[in-house]
Amino acid sequence: MPSPSARLLLLLPTTTYRTQAFVDAATRLGVDLVCASERPSTLEARAPGHLLTLDFGDTAAAAAQAARFAAERPIDAVVAVDDLTTVVAAAVAQRLGLKANPVAAAAAARNKHEMRRRLAAAGVPQPRFACVALAEDPACAAARAAYPCVLKPLALSASRGVIRADDPDGFVAAFHRIAAILGREDVAASGEAAGALLVEEFVPGREVALEGLLMAGGLQTLALFDKPDPLDGPFFEETLYVTPSRLPREAQERVEHVTLRACAALGLTEGPIHAELRVNAGGPWVIEVAARSIGGLCSRALRFGTGVTLEELILRHALGWKIESLDRERRAAGVMMLPIPRAGRLRAVHGKAAAEAVPGVEEVAITAHIGQELTPLPEGWQYLGFVFARAETPELVERALRAAHACLGFDIE
Repeated sequence: MPSPSARLLLLLPTTTYRTQAFVDAATRLGVDLVCASERPSTLEARAPGHLLTLDFGDTAAAAAQAARFAAERPIDAVVAVDDLTTVVAAAVAQRLGLKANPVAAAAAARNKHEMRRRLAAAGVPQPRFACVALAEDPACAAARAAYPCVLKPLALSASRGVIRADDPDGFVAAFHRIAAILGREDVAASGEAAGALLVEEFVPGREVALEGLLMAGGLQTLALFDKPDPLDGPFFEETLYVTPSRLPREAQERVEHVTLRACAALGLTEGPIHAELRVNAGGPWVIEVAARSIGGLCSRALRFGTGVTLEELILRHALGWKIESLDRERRAAGVMMLPIPRAGRLRAVHGKAAAEAVPGVEEVAITAHIGQELTPLPEGWQYLGFVFARAETPELVERALRAAHACLGFDIE
């Protein structure tokens, strides 16, 4: 067993769903855990060796502060748990001489325009694209666009602000809606990310998500998820993820190959990646590559070896510890992210027990709380909760998830 004296720095935004899963994984591994967030904890003064406040919006300052902390309490690994902290994690790791992605590569994965430019330069299959300043007249930009197209912010995640337009009027409406989202108080965007949006060719086809781990530039595919629900717009709220994929083996290999090319084009070399691709007659097309693992509570659908979690794999890799197995369990598995159907205040949840009684369903986790104000896509980014299922085949998993969803009811005032 590796030495329990190893110290791990976890970068945990206050908005993340991932805190508990990573803290539990660190506890199981017996590491000395330091948790950093962008807001001070009331317990920080009592536990100065385990809690840290970093400004995730100022990469250089955060890296400098982490280095001062590490001068007294050496850090062996740093891990970002969400999009918001990937660049800061890379900067801290670089400052401390730890294994991680280059800062420029992490930044490129965070900025959708820079990502597109790098993929284009490397000849990676992707949609045609253009960056449009918010200061520009949207009607002029709409006149230049080819339809259908997809408008999206440069730095938001979870499909927030992603809108399809089928004609110039739809373009202008989407433009104004995204501009309003970028002006919201709960959106932290600066520089190009606050002053522009991306316009992309709409790529038809089946969408898949590849969960992977980069090791010295090589890609280990941990899971390939099908997304059985069509994602054709006007918004792109994700619902079902089911693995293993039902794509033919040759198509899966092409997805893996294109994903590795995309990672190399971005300069990503170490740690988790989550890639979204569309597959059609022309092959796989890269929609996005993120330098972090799957979001929400979705990682609960994944188990490796003898029950090891995705978070344990990520932490072991960051620490340089041995990983016994990267093979996903034999049974099919899946998750349904429960979409918010309309805006309002959540008053009640019905049918949870019935949903959990559906054969194959392992858990129904309602993450929205009673009394919470709910905001659907494209303005919002959260879900009502998550349903998890396992069965012998992907078809049975999908059937169980849909049946469980049909049992649930939500009173939204």
